[in-house]
Parts: sequence; C-alpha cells; structure tokens
Amino acid sequence: KSCDDPFCGDRNAAGERGVTNCIYMMEEKPMLLVMECIIACALFALVILWTQYKAPIKYIMSYPPEIRKRVESLPQYKDSIQATEKKHISKKIAAVLASMVVLAAIAYFSGARTFQTAFVHVFILFMSVDLFDALVLDIGVFCHSRKLRIPGTEDMDKAYKDYAFHLVGAVKGIVLGAVLSLISAGMVHAIVGIRAGVV
Repeated sequence: KSCDDPFCGDRNAAGERGVTNCIYMMEEKPMLLVMECIIACALFALVILWTQYKAPIKYIMSYPPEIRKRVESLPQYKDSIQATEKKHISKKIAAVLASMVVLAAIAYFSGARTFQTAFVHVFILFMSVDLFDALVLDIGVFCHSRKLRIPGTEDMDKAYKDYAFHLVGAVKGIVLGAVLSLISAGMVHAIVGIRAGVV
C-alpha cells in the first residue's frame, strides 16, 4: 500500500510512516517551510510594530514589570490601563485560538498528512516567530527604540533594556508553542481522518 501523502510518493513503512514523512518533507521541501517562516515573521513584525509605534500604551501588559508599575502610578494613564487590562486576556485567548486554526491549515496545505508531520511543521513555524519576536523585535527594536518608550518612563533605560525579561518570555513561548502544535497537529490528523472516512 502506498503512502497517501503527496510529498512522500510511494515511500511508506508500516510503523514509521509519520517519521518518514517528516524526514521527507524536511529533505525535499525545505524552501517551502523556510518561505513560510519568513512570511510569518514579516507579517508578525508588520502588525506588531505598526500598532505598537502608533500607541505604545496598548502593549503595556507586555512591558517589563518595573515599567508597568511606573505607568500604573501615573494618573494620565489610569483609564487607558484599565481598558487595556480588560481586553488583554480576551485578545490573548482569541489570538491563540486563531493561531491554532491558521497554523493547522498551513501545515495541511503544505502537505502534512500525519500527526507527527503536522506537529513538526507547526512547531518550527511557531518557533521561528517566537525567536524572531524575542531576538529581533524585543531585544533588537523594543529595548533600543526611544519611540516605544511611554511618556513618563523615558528615564528607565535599564528597565527597557532588560534582556532577561524577553528571553524568559521566549522560553514561555516554547512551552506554549509545543501545546499549540499538539492541538494543531490533532486538527490536521482529524481532517485527514474525516477525508479518508476513518473519523
């Protein structure tokens, strides 16, 4: 019986099909995944930088603790902080749910047809954005851009250049990415099963 994954042709091995597909996709279609990672990082940077430069205060929940504490003590930000805090959790949940669906779709249409292949594909995509966010956007841009400093905190140079805060955030992102990848891979597996009449 030949493998039904379009990227693996006639390759298959009864108990190793998922691993075979992962290896095959990495070997035969590396540029596809690389391009997806580049596009994902570019879109992420465009959305984050455009909105953050426009209104830095809206990202206060992602700022280092010392800066948040200073901003919360400034009367001119009292109303905006309360509004931001209320929307923060709901936005995070919506973003996670949307990411699971989008990443599952990308993996599926890129040729992932097994749980293992989809997991690897989604995790690599997520990790590329997570590392790009931490190293380029956070440490490279946020820590050094004066335009992203909220008025009233301009003197907090040390707090803005708290690299450890962003690296810890990246590690947390790895954990989130693993969980998200498992769920997205499950979605792909379910879609394949439904189309095959198994589920």
